Amino acid sequence: MCGRYASTLPPEMMAELFKLLNSVEIVPRYNIAPTQPVVAIWEQEARREAHFARWGLVPNWVKDPREFPLLVNARVESMLDKPAFRDPMKHGRCILPASGYYEWHTNPDKSKQPYYVTMADGSPMALAGLWATWEGPNGELVDSVATITVPANRQLSEVHDRMPAVLRGEAMDQWLDVRHVRARHAAQLALPLEDGALKFHPVSTRVNSARDDDPGLIEPAEIVRPQPKPKKAASGQMSLF
Repeated sequence: MCGRYASTLPPEMMAELFKLLNSVEIVPRYNIAPTQPVVAIWEQEARREAHFARWGLVPNWVKDPREFPLLVNARVESMLDKPAFRDPMKHGRCILPASGYYEWHTNPDKSKQPYYVTMADGSPMALAGLWATWEGPNGELVDSVATITVPANRQLSEVHDRMPAVLRGEAMDQWLDVRHVRARHAAQLALPLEDGALKFHPVSTRVNSARDDDPGLIEPAEIVRPQPKPKKAASGQMSLF
């Protein structure tokens, strides 16, 4: 899954790279977490623009978001069939610009080591996503998004068995083109990247706290393995049991 990511692109570079018709005022973020506002890009009436949205999809048919589960990720294997994702797959496909994302590897002792994953060539990522607009009882409108996850490629499987779907070039354009590209075709664009397309390194466990958000989070860190507990010395007494 993808539960945290970083986005440090300047607004001007984001507008140029993703062919936006607008620009949004943003600051570099190094630890974006679920429920926080994120920048998402989608097309409406042939206009590709950036918007702020809540990370955690709320379908438009939800009565009370407080009683609805937090949908941060949509699995590619089931997103065409699940009620929460069916309509966004048809009319609400988007991308989330990212500099990299975090993933946690579970060690044999059940501790978790975070890793920071980026494109091997240092280029920005376009994370495939879905968006929807929820209307509240007083007419308030809330845009929200979920990212798409796919099975990890062999390289990333060393860290985790899932990875976000990263779109490039024509695949990104087709994903955003909800007017002409049907949902079933779009689903086939969400694929694992080939081995070698990404690189990753361990980072500090400070990223576990959403309160921390600074450049130091993406810096390489040494993996600290927990030391095994020393065995108790034998007392020398024999036991009948």
